[in-house]
Amino acid sequence: MAEELNPFKIAQQQLDKVAGLLNLKKGIHEYLRYPHRELTVNFPVKMDNGDIKEFTGYRVQYNNARGPCKGGIRYHWNVSLDEVRALAAWMTWKTAVVGIPYGGAKGGVICNPKEMSMGELERLTRRFTAEISPIIGPERDIPAPDVYTDAQTMAWIMDTYSMIKGYSVPGVVTGKPLHIGGSLGRNEATARGCMFTIREALKKMDYKVISPEVWNNKCETNENDNCDGDEGNGFMIDEATVAVQGFGNAGSIAATLLSEKGAKVIAVSDSKGGIINKDGLDVNDVIGHKAKTGSVTGFDGTEKLEPKQVLEVECDVLVPAALENQITGENVDNLKTKIVAEAANGPTTPEADRILFDKKIMVLPDILANAGGVTVSYFEWVQGLQSFFWSERDVNCRLKEIMVRSFDDVYKMSQKNNVDMRTGAYMLAVDRVAEAIKYRGIFP
Repeated sequence: MAEELNPFKIAQQQLDKVAGLLNLKKGIHEYLRYPHRELTVNFPVKMDNGDIKEFTGYRVQYNNARGPCKGGIRYHWNVSLDEVRALAAWMTWKTAVVGIPYGGAKGGVICNPKEMSMGELERLTRRFTAEISPIIGPERDIPAPDVYTDAQTMAWIMDTYSMIKGYSVPGVVTGKPLHIGGSLGRNEATARGCMFTIREALKKMDYKVISPEVWNNKCETNENDNCDGDEGNGFMIDEATVAVQGFGNAGSIAATLLSEKGAKVIAVSDSKGGIINKDGLDVNDVIGHKAKTGSVTGFDGTEKLEPKQVLEVECDVLVPAALENQITGENVDNLKTKIVAEAANGPTTPEADRILFDKKIMVLPDILANAGGVTVSYFEWVQGLQSFFWSERDVNCRLKEIMVRSFDDVYKMSQKNNVDMRTGAYMLAVDRVAEAIKYRGIFP
């Protein structure tokens, strides 16, 4: 029987599994299996050549029991409603795992941004924003960047929404440029949060990671450092080998941060191919090579790999940072790693999860490992509401505190119940959302 690869059905399977473990009431379980609100829009955009082209976009608000909905908007040719539903569900659990007062949402537009000019992308973004404007806002649903969207995209959304309202509303999105209310540290947040969870996982495996006395200083040693793990001395990941699938924002920055902490990045890939050098890659040079050529392939001193072959490289830490359904029942037996740190959303299927647990490979699930982005988005939102902005050091200190605490919470839950880390994370998150629903009750 073929493995189910529909992302929303996978998300529901993950929920169903923990509902039984939590003895969740049937009504609450059923409530949590479906999105609260879904909006599908079909809209025209004028292209550079004067033609009118029709696009389809989605915004799904999964659950708002714990606060306003939160989630990115992606531009991709394979966007589907079921994908957006799944991503919105995962955002619901992600915000609950790290304990920030948000619900979950997600959005997407079916398009190929690689084939569109900046003008076309701006017009698409502004029209899509106008279409979904009735259901977003700083108190109800706050979009953010995702696949093939960035700070500029968020600036267009913020401006369009503000023009509709008649006054400036910077809190309608996060991930904005600094000049219009963005937060320091936001661009690196997803990767930095992933690095913190990897380091905690390596500590559990007795790698030489940190100096305990330095860790206990709690970011109070040096006013000028960025509190990214190097206060004083120690905090290094001692020669752990790393492979990264997906060399976009999250993947390339994760590779950079891990390399800076002493890890040896030996393989990376993008959509066009992968490269490997078992002696280690100079990550900054690879980033420069990709900026010039459009791909990591062809970098001097490396062997070429197919994009998915990077998943099968022998390493201590594998970082899938591309799209969902990359590690499946078909290729999971080929993995040769100790830790899978999911910088992407949904890269591992349930069947692969079971096999990895049996093989004693620790999976740092997406709703934990890549939660740094939404955590610093929350910081940006808070700073904007206060009109008081923090230093990058403050942002990174607070991020580290939340990621370390969240890893510890998930690890304890998984150990207590003898389950894998994903199940532990889901048990923690679903219980928190269910408790919020219980206390709020059902209207009317």
